Amino acid sequence: MSTARTAEHPVDPQFTERWSPRGYTGEALPREQLMSLLEAARWAPSASNQQPWRFVWALAGTPAFDAIHAGLMAGNQGWAAQASALVVVLSVRSQVPAGQTEPKANPWASFDAGAAWMSLALQARASGWDTHAMGGFERTVLDAALQVPAHMAIEAVVAIGRRGDPAVLPEALRAREQPNARLPLAALAAEGRCDFGA
Repeated sequence: MSTARTAEHPVDPQFTERWSPRGYTGEALPREQLMSLLEAARWAPSASNQQPWRFVWALAGTPAFDAIHAGLMAGNQGWAAQASALVVVLSVRSQVPAGQTEPKANPWASFDAGAAWMSLALQARASGWDTHAMGGFERTVLDAALQVPAHMAIEAVVAIGRRGDPAVLPEALRAREQPNARLPLAALAAEGRCDFGA
């Protein structure tokens, strides 16, 4: 399977080589390796250095993994069962800013949590592992299972594993098990005003 993608402008290969597979080998992810991925996420950029990202992680074969897996939607449960780890990405919606005593809403929490997730994903790829972030989860199920406090929100669940043979996937997913394209840059970036076309 070709993983070649062509950028319109020069970029580091880490950006075009990273994609989100669903077929994993089930190989065990060492705890120390997972900590390395989370360490990369820790150093993501952050508005006012509030660092509003949090991670709840579980390695395959543990009750914590089973609890997170049970909170995924059915379409993700099948393939994610072969992941080596699941990581729930949360954002802290309100925090007490430095030098203050009362919590304040953080309108950049999701944005910053997204930057942290991308840092994790790029470190995983650099370390020979792959990631797939999922929005397909049952929020109420995971909120209860993870005891998510009211001032936090689940943003995504990330599967981590070694890329495996797509033949392990159901036929419908097998056809999608390849790097996908992106919209042209002209459809995403405009100079001076929101002139993105239809």
